[in-house]
Amino acid sequence: MTITGADALHDERYRIAASRDARFDGQFVTAVHSTGIYCRPSCPARTPRSAGVTFYRTSAAAHLAGFRACRRCLPEATPGSPEWDLREDVAARAMRLVLDGVVEREGVPGLAGRVGYSERQLNRIMTDELGAGPKALSRAHRAQTARTLLTSSDLPIADVAFAAGFASIRQFNDTVREVFALTPTELRARRRTAPGGDGALRVHLPARPPFDVQGLLEWHALHALAGMEQVGFDAAGRVASYGRVLDLPGGPGWFRATAAGADTAGSGARVGRVRTGLDLLVRLTDLSDLPTLVARVRALFDLDADPVAVDTALAAVPELAPVVARVPGMRLPGAVDPHEVVFRTLIGQQVSVAAARTAQTRLVAALGERVATGLVPGVVEGSGASDLDGSLVRLFPRAAVIAERGREVLRGPAARVDTIMRVAAALADGTLGVHGGQSLDELRSGLLAVKGIGPWTADYVALRVRHHPDLFLHSDLAVRNGAQELGLPGTARALSLWSERVAPWRSYLTMHCWRPIIDRAMDRTAATSTNPGKEPR
Repeated sequence: MTITGADALHDERYRIAASRDARFDGQFVTAVHSTGIYCRPSCPARTPRSAGVTFYRTSAAAHLAGFRACRRCLPEATPGSPEWDLREDVAARAMRLVLDGVVEREGVPGLAGRVGYSERQLNRIMTDELGAGPKALSRAHRAQTARTLLTSSDLPIADVAFAAGFASIRQFNDTVREVFALTPTELRARRRTAPGGDGALRVHLPARPPFDVQGLLEWHALHALAGMEQVGFDAAGRVASYGRVLDLPGGPGWFRATAAGADTAGSGARVGRVRTGLDLLVRLTDLSDLPTLVARVRALFDLDADPVAVDTALAAVPELAPVVARVPGMRLPGAVDPHEVVFRTLIGQQVSVAAARTAQTRLVAALGERVATGLVPGVVEGSGASDLDGSLVRLFPRAAVIAERGREVLRGPAARVDTIMRVAAALADGTLGVHGGQSLDELRSGLLAVKGIGPWTADYVALRVRHHPDLFLHSDLAVRNGAQELGLPGTARALSLWSERVAPWRSYLTMHCWRPIIDRAMDRTAATSTNPGKEPR
């Protein structure tokens, strides 16, 4: 008997399911023929015979094949697949945009246009690669959003239907019953946490352990801008939460992220019942923006990463083994607004973090759109409210506004200001594209074509926006200084050559090199009790 590639893949996935390896939750689902349900790989139910299961890469493919979600293991409530960040092909690029809600906002024609294919071609590619086309993948995404709203809010069920993107209540009811084998009312009855009654949504975002949540909270706290981002501290002076406003398709939104279970160890694990990830408090102008916000927060905190694969590769290098042991589960800081990352990167070049923060805060205060009072808890406008102290909440200014008025606010070398203005004009008129649906080469080449943008800027933006796992910023002075502290080569060329030993995970090496500098900066921040976005305790 000949063993085909498909047979080998089936056998590999069966071994994973039989071992109940939670690391692979979200990377595929197991459809059980005898029961008509599909499960996550770590489902505690008895593993069926190998011949009695079919494995699908996405839950949407299982839906199309007539299977429904397991009520016991909730396969929809898992981290996403890390392969969408690793892969550069059309299917992965399109999948990143589907998760951001592009199909709901622009339809399949808009999605196809963004990746440069016809609708027919894109549907064929995604069906071949993922087992489902854009519409089916979007439908599965809407079903997950509906489940989140039903179990984390007190919204009327009719409002949940339209907030999740369904065209009618009948379509909503049929989809929920088909996917979860429960009615919307039955799903709501299964929620474990009652809503707080403050108009906010409470959402848990799972991640694969280990998860260095404290490191990312500190990263974002160090770069937080008053008036746009808020940082909360615990009694010991450590960063306990990170929140911010962001511009969403339906209007401004706000979230606050804390480690799941709010454990003081910063591991994201709840004592007794392990629960790794983030707990979000969310307020939205338009509830239909929830899936987009969730997708962007997942990217911001790198929640879909496979930390075991990353740590195993890095720890195999003797020089990095103690580093990984000290900080397991390192994550990459992502982006909730690609254009914002570009501008903040350009403004922050060749200056200290504090100086960059001051200049960026000035830009937000002068050109950012005001956010309505009440969106951000605890922020009350009064006669003495001021942009510079964060009493007034503003969004990061859009590219068109910077293109029109940026010279009134921007300071520094004329060449840098000119570059920022060129970028603003190009982003505003669409001649420059920067978004997560691009390939790495497309994103980098577009940025490098702009006069004044060099390789470091293009790579840093790609690390944040494209969330690419294999970019090493060897020319960055802070990276080189951190590398020397870790016992690695200190020159840019030698360090670049050395970094090839940990491909394709060099972005995570970048973060490990940055970590000593961030730790010292946060120690100074805690000692002086000064932080640009500090919340009252």
